[in-house]
Amino acid sequence: MMNILDKIKVSIQEEMNNFEQQFLQITKNKISLIKSINDYIIPKKGKRIRPMFVFLIAKMLGNIQQKTYHTASLIELIHTATLVHDDVIDNSNFRRGFSSINAIWKNKIAVLIGDYFLSKGLLLATNNHYHDLLKIICTTLKDMSEGELLQIEKSKNMDFTEQIYNQIICKKTAGLISASCEGGAISVNVSKQTSLNMKYFGKLSGIAFQIRDDLFDYENINEKLIGKPIGVDLKDKKITLPLIYAIKKASKNDKIWIFNSIKNFNNQTHYKIIDYVKQSGGIKYAIKQMIKYKNKALKILDNYPEGSIKDSLKSLVNFLVERHI
Repeated sequence: MMNILDKIKVSIQEEMNNFEQQFLQITKNKISLIKSINDYIIPKKGKRIRPMFVFLIAKMLGNIQQKTYHTASLIELIHTATLVHDDVIDNSNFRRGFSSINAIWKNKIAVLIGDYFLSKGLLLATNNHYHDLLKIICTTLKDMSEGELLQIEKSKNMDFTEQIYNQIICKKTAGLISASCEGGAISVNVSKQTSLNMKYFGKLSGIAFQIRDDLFDYENINEKLIGKPIGVDLKDKKITLPLIYAIKKASKNDKIWIFNSIKNFNNQTHYKIIDYVKQSGGIKYAIKQMIKYKNKALKILDNYPEGSIKDSLKSLVNFLVERHI
């Protein structure tokens, strides 16, 4: 029985198959250590959501070009690099249900292999003179770094508002999905306004995606399935939307208790915080905001041609907020 992503891929199956073959060629390397890591990480390819956005956007707006394939590979190289680096930063031992690179080869090699994927992506753009894509990717990488550093800064002082939260996730997560959509549009030579519309569509979709990801921290799900330990956001003092809402509604004494509990985090306080957030309506509020961003993204598609490709694109956006992994 086909799952939802397999159904979405039907409309771009040939393109995804070609992409997988090209991606293997692009990442090939004769150095035995790099080859070993490639052989380990590439088959565990994840959902390929970002390349799917590239191909669906490009196919909805025009005809797939070689530049479209390169865009998808560039995005996936950058995505892989940032995941490897994130696992080092978060000290995570699992990724997509398997041991992370840093868990097997240690942090030094994980950082270097992340740099390797990053450099391969940038070379793919420069060697093909894709200055437009290069600018998008460099801006996205800058924003992702800023977002991570802003989150670290604010987490230290527990200085969070919904505005700051939105700023962080726009830079950290929504940025790469936005780049996927803008890049897919640019690859088929659309107008500037259309590419900007797709960029905004990707941003809204990415925000909804991140809110859904944050909600996993409050759900009883196998951590190997979702790719990160349960409760890791609270443990790392990452203040996400459900908790921001709960803090905003909390009494002075409750706020002090929440901050102290996060500061002195353990399993017992973790479950107490989760219960508090649920009772305060934090989960419901986050879900409401997630759906709001999803609907705003879908609204943008009203201006573009009807058909199976647009239907698949809508299904992909809906998947982002309905997924359980």
